Amino acid sequence: MNERHHIEDPKVDILSHSARGNTIHILTLDPVLAADVYERIHHDPRMKHAQLIKPKEKKIRETIEEIEGMAKETVYSRLLIIDVRRESLPKLRRAYNTIVGYNRRDLNKLCYIVLIGDGPFNLFWEGKSLDVFVPYLASHRVDFHPAAFFFDPFLHYERGEIERGALDDDFVLPDKIPKRLIPYFKKDQGMRVDKIRRYFRAIDKDEEIRKKRRRRLRSLYKKRIAQQFPQDKERLRAWLSKKGIRLASERMHLYPFYFEDWVYDLMHKAARR
Repeated sequence: MNERHHIEDPKVDILSHSARGNTIHILTLDPVLAADVYERIHHDPRMKHAQLIKPKEKKIRETIEEIEGMAKETVYSRLLIIDVRRESLPKLRRAYNTIVGYNRRDLNKLCYIVLIGDGPFNLFWEGKSLDVFVPYLASHRVDFHPAAFFFDPFLHYERGEIERGALDDDFVLPDKIPKRLIPYFKKDQGMRVDKIRRYFRAIDKDEEIRKKRRRRLRSLYKKRIAQQFPQDKERLRAWLSKKGIRLASERMHLYPFYFEDWVYDLMHKAARR
C-alpha cells in the first residue's frame, strides 16, 4: 500500500502557453467535492469573472475519459485544482500525467496547481506526530509541483471503511462522513458528506451565519487534531492560518480554510506574468 507510483513525463512537447485566460480547471471524480470547490469560488465576488470548468456528473469511467479529454484544454487555464486522494488517484494517474506534462514549463509562473488530498495511508497508525505527512507531501511535490496543498479531513477514511468494486462502474467514492468524525455530529450520525459540505460553505446564508459555521468547523478540527496529535498542539494555530504549517521543506493547509484566498492570490499572480 505504500508503494510509490511516480508520475513520469508524457511524450508531449513541453511548450510554454502564454495565451492563458481567467480559467480554472477542477479535476476530480467526486461530484460532491467538485461542487464544493466550484460553489466556493463561484460565490466569491473577487472571482466573478473566472471561468470554472469541472467534470459533468457521470459514471466513473465516463468521468475519467472526460478528464483525460481535458488535458489539452488545461493549457489555457491559470489554475488547476486537483483531487489527489489515494482511492481515486490510480484511476486518474494517466490523465494527471498528461496534464502536468502539458503545463510543466509554465508551472508556478503562468499556471499554478492546488492539490486537495486525504493524507498518507498510515496517517493514524504511525505515532502521534504530523511528520507522518512529510514523505506524502514530498511525493506530491515531485509529481505535481503544487503551489499549495490542502489536507481535507472529510476525504480521509481509515482501513476497512471503503467498499471496493471489481469493475470501474462498481467503483464508488464513500458518501458517509468518516467514522472518527461521527461523534462531532451526534444529531445526525448518518449524515452524508454532501450535506456536511453544503452546511459549512453556507452560500445561501448571510455573513454572520457563515462566520458562525466556520468557527464550528475550526473548533471541530482543533479538537480532532489535538486529540490525534497531542505533541503538535503548538503548531495547530499555524495550520489553521492562511500561511499553513511547515513540515520539513513542505507546507500544508486545511481545507477549506482560506481556500478562496489562495485561489484568488494565485490567479492574480498568474495574470501578472
